[in-house]
Amino acid sequence: MNDYVLSSTAAIPEELRADVEELWRYHDMQHDLRPCDVGIGLGSHDLGVAVIATKLFHSGLYPRLVFTGANAPTTVARFPRGEAVHYREYAVENGVPPEVIEVEPHATNTSQNLEYSRRLLEESGVAVASVLLMSRPYQQRRAFATCRKVWPGVEVICASNPMSLDDYVESIGDVRRVIDMLVGDTQRIELYAERGFAVAQDVPDGVRVAFDRLVGAGFTSRLVNTGS
Repeated sequence: MNDYVLSSTAAIPEELRADVEELWRYHDMQHDLRPCDVGIGLGSHDLGVAVIATKLFHSGLYPRLVFTGANAPTTVARFPRGEAVHYREYAVENGVPPEVIEVEPHATNTSQNLEYSRRLLEESGVAVASVLLMSRPYQQRRAFATCRKVWPGVEVICASNPMSLDDYVESIGDVRRVIDMLVGDTQRIELYAERGFAVAQDVPDGVRVAFDRLVGAGFTSRLVNTGS
């Protein structure tokens, strides 16, 4: 196994670029955006979720917004008051009325993000037939599959802050972290379906090959231990 030593400001190594781009394209659901009953922003280390949530609110794509997320080891330093709380602060600072935003501050995984948001909206008396689900770019497919599992009656449209792969790497400031997360989310597509956390998604052969090569290159820090 190779193990690339990459500085935080490094670009994607050219010998890995095709495989990284293969995974990047796979996780982009490429949904056409249209008005929905509610927007839900999934917490993470990426403030871009709050950025796109704010833009889409101002574009009139939903009248009510939920930010969901507590903290994880990868987010506590950046968002010490919690992911959803910081997202809300960004949105309010950028013109979203506070009264249209709900904060769900307890979820620590994608299933909880959706289950807790659904419960919060039900308790608030909000009828939801369609959701505009906003996440990190490489979380779109997993978020979609999870939502279809835990909230099967709702129409799901996915969105992320629109950025090229290279611009996204620059915005995060850590190329290894981005590749590790891409690899980790790719593993979770089939693994979580097998474990009953998400509906099944097709995984093309090219995605499998790219995933295996990147694992072989040492991008494994975000893989789930399957016990095998």
